[in-house]
Amino acid sequence: MAKVHPNAMSPPEPGTPGGATTGPARAAAEGDEAPTVLTVWRKSLLFNCDGFTVFDARGDLAFRVDCYAGSRRRRRRADDVVLMDARGKPLLTVRRKTRLGLAECCWVIYDGDADADKSATPLLSVRRHAAGRRLLGATSAGKTLARVATPGAEAAAAAPYVVEGSYGRRACAVRDAARGGAVVAEVQRKEAVGDDVFRLVVPGPRLGAQLAMALVIALDDMCRGSGAGACGWLARSLLRRTLSA
Repeated sequence: MAKVHPNAMSPPEPGTPGGATTGPARAAAEGDEAPTVLTVWRKSLLFNCDGFTVFDARGDLAFRVDCYAGSRRRRRRADDVVLMDARGKPLLTVRRKTRLGLAECCWVIYDGDADADKSATPLLSVRRHAAGRRLLGATSAGKTLARVATPGAEAAAAAPYVVEGSYGRRACAVRDAARGGAVVAEVQRKEAVGDDVFRLVVPGPRLGAQLAMALVIALDDMCRGSGAGACGWLARSLLRRTLSA
């Protein structure tokens, strides 16, 4: 596989949160501000881990996700995934929740490390749209895959964001329902590198790079679990830990 970025282990410059910087100018959905362009690699840099490694437009490490199988992390909730900055500081937690007796999942995004900080603030919840269950891996531009709401707001009309397109094809967008469907984040295919490396484009500050990446984590788990009667790679991580305990 071709080298994803030349500066994989370079720390971010001081004063740049998570090292995330703006990328090439493109038509932004929110004003004239240049978008943040990230390269997402569905692989942890650590051995024996699932996760993500995210680079900014300069090739510097911006975010990371490391889902350990080792005993040190068995104490953590297996359904929690922590988005960290380049130095390993927890930024957001994506927690998968399953309704009792049902296979249906939702994903709640918390501020900071929700396992270590019981007072962590729930920011958003992600739920698969009923009509989009079979479309996660299909070419479905304009089709709603998921709805993103404030936790506790069950009504579809209350969802501030909707996810449309196909995550499986690496062609989907998060749209702001309150602003006429303006794109606030977009997953784009990256040429000649396969499905495990793709772009995450965040046009402006409305959603932000951190929350956009947290939504990618939820969508990835949702897509991997589609049609399998499970909730994706988080569930497989739990199975591995159970078998090795």
